[in-house]
Amino acid sequence: MPGSLYSKLSLALLGLFLVTGTALLGLVYGTNKLYQQEVAQRLNADLGRQLAAGFPLIQDRQPNTSALEQLFHQLMVINPSIEVYLAAPDGRLLAWSAPAHSIQRDRIDLAPIKAFLDGPASLPLLGDDPRNAQRRKVFSVAAIHDGDGLQGYLYVILASEAYQGIAEALSTSYTLRLGAWGLAASLGLALLIGLLLFAWLTRRLRQLARRMDLLAADPTAKLPAGSGDDLDRLQQRFDHMAGQIRRQLETLSAMDRQRREMVASVSHDLRTPLTTLHGYLETLQIKGDRLSPEERAQYLDIALRNSEELAQLVAQLFELARLDAPDTQPHTEPFALAELVQDTLLKYRLSAQQKAIDLQIDAAPDLPFVQADIGLIQRALDNLLDNALRHTPAGGRIAVRLRETDGRMSIHISDTGCGIPEPDLPRVFERFYRHDSAAPDAGHAGLGLAIAKRIVELHGAAISASSTLGLGTTFSFTLPCPTSPS
Repeated sequence: MPGSLYSKLSLALLGLFLVTGTALLGLVYGTNKLYQQEVAQRLNADLGRQLAAGFPLIQDRQPNTSALEQLFHQLMVINPSIEVYLAAPDGRLLAWSAPAHSIQRDRIDLAPIKAFLDGPASLPLLGDDPRNAQRRKVFSVAAIHDGDGLQGYLYVILASEAYQGIAEALSTSYTLRLGAWGLAASLGLALLIGLLLFAWLTRRLRQLARRMDLLAADPTAKLPAGSGDDLDRLQQRFDHMAGQIRRQLETLSAMDRQRREMVASVSHDLRTPLTTLHGYLETLQIKGDRLSPEERAQYLDIALRNSEELAQLVAQLFELARLDAPDTQPHTEPFALAELVQDTLLKYRLSAQQKAIDLQIDAAPDLPFVQADIGLIQRALDNLLDNALRHTPAGGRIAVRLRETDGRMSIHISDTGCGIPEPDLPRVFERFYRHDSAAPDAGHAGLGLAIAKRIVELHGAAISASSTLGLGTTFSFTLPCPTSPS
């Protein structure tokens, strides 16, 4: 990119200076020409009057041929750069010093002549050139009078054809020399300014290019601070993009690590019951006739428990996949959360009694309804209560506390179990994660809390855990209350 930008910038600057140089040369040439014309006309302003006073050019209203020939001859010798014409009062040409075959006009415009005789406000003042139907030149003029009034005009062209040719040749030569030097100077100046300007402009682009190279070499590298110039916003956008890329790479890395861990955990959790189930079924097939009815019943019972464990694990995997689907949306409706919690506790009453665990509900009176998916919330409560029962020892207590604050219902499920080490708290909701103090009972795959977390997230909330080793753990989340009573 810098090479392309350099070429474009250099070409643009060269073109700019060429155009500027050409325009400057044209301006100098035009100004110089006007200057020469004004000087010639001011120096020869009285030439026509002096010539008309020295020769009787008109007699009896007719051109004086002998006087004109004498005047023309004298002018050819003394000043060949001028041409003299005798014109009638109406502008018609009567005589001239130029060759007859070169005359292209038979009359001249009187307006410039009268303006000159009246005293022009500004010079140069151009009049008709009899030898060219389109060209106009500087002139001097005198009115010829006698006793009968105006007899005509002595019209003097101050730049004859010969003078014009020599002047144009010299001017062309001078212009070419000036143009060559001007072009060389313009190109040199354009090159110098182009290099300096390009270096100044691309300084910030080179800084950005270095930052991009640094990011390409190491996406996790820390980028240097911006320069603060007018490309700083572009640099900030690039830094923002680099930060997003870095975060996405970190997320992808974490997801890949989680995927590998999940595959390993699923493989382990599936392999254990499958191996056990296969082993007992194979034993029944090989030794079926030698086993007692009690042994066969025991083997079948173990095989059945392992098949149930497999079914539960597969069901949890399918449930989690369904909850992770982008199009999954909870079907919310208003309902009494306290009643749902009471019904859910009844399901675990027998299991709690077998372990001498006390189940309690602490709900404030007149609680409002919540706006949620009743089926998903019941599933989340099941998983949280099941987790509490597995980690609470005999004689312990599990309590569900409900409170309403600022239009949201807060749910706290506490137990008096073994607790969770503080370093493990951030990971308790990860899939297949089981901390060292987890209950060793079979069938626990580490998906219950992950499912509960996903259900709460689908309701636009978050779930948290707090724990103290040896004293117990509390899981907390909130649900929205409907805006109007139902």
